[in-house]
Amino acid sequence: MSFFHAGPAPRRFGPRPGILRDGLGLAPGMAVGLFGGSFNPAHDGHAHVAETALRRLGLDRVVWLVSPRNPLKSADQTAPLADRMASARAVARGPDMIVSDFETRAGLVWTVDVLRALKARHPGVRFVWLMGSDNLAGFHRWRGWTDVMRLMPMAVVARPGSLLESRSAPAARRFAAARVPSRSASLLADMAAPAWTYLRAPLNPRASSAIRAAAGADSGGRDGAARP
Repeated sequence: MSFFHAGPAPRRFGPRPGILRDGLGLAPGMAVGLFGGSFNPAHDGHAHVAETALRRLGLDRVVWLVSPRNPLKSADQTAPLADRMASARAVARGPDMIVSDFETRAGLVWTVDVLRALKARHPGVRFVWLMGSDNLAGFHRWRGWTDVMRLMPMAVVARPGSLLESRSAPAARRFAAARVPSRSASLLADMAAPAWTYLRAPLNPRASSAIRAAAGADSGGRDGAARP
C-alpha cells in the first residue's frame, strides 16, 4: 500500500456547483464533532466513539460523515451508500447525532477536502475531528494527514486491539508536542490546531470487518461473502 507524503495536500476547487445547503443545521458558536468513515456497516462500536466524544468534549453535535467509498479500499469491499447510511442512522441515536452524505453530494473524496469545505461553509462553528484509535494507527496513510491535524483539533477514542499500536503511530509521534491531557478534553474545541487528545473509555469490541465476515458466513457464500 502506498503512503501519502506528509506535505500539504493540493487544494481542490471545493464542492461542486449547486451544493448550497448541507442540511446539518449548524449555528455559529456550536462545538461540533466530525466523525467520518465508510461505516461498512455502522455498529455500536462507532456509536461508542461518537457518544464518548460528545460527552467528554462537551460537544453540541456529532456529524457522522458517511463516505462515498474508502479511497484505500476497492469498490467490491464496500456496501452501497444507502445501506451504509441506513446502518449509521440505526445506531446514531438522539438529536445530537446527525448522519450526512455531504461528501457524496459535494463531490468530494478526501477527508482533508471535506474538512476544508465544512470549515469554509461554517466559519463560526468550532469543529473537532473524531476517530477511533484503530484509525490513528494508519492515519499517516491518509492524503494530507498533516493538513488534517492543522485544520482543526482532533480527539482519538480508545478502541480494542489498537491501544499500543496507535500510541506509537507516526501521527502520534509527529504531533506529540500538540497532545492535550484527557483531563482538558472539554477545552479542546476552543484550542487552535494542531491539538489532539486521547480519550480512554470502557472498550467496545464491535468491528465492521467482523460483522461483514459473519454476514458472509450466514449467506453461505452469497451477497457480502467476498468482502473481508
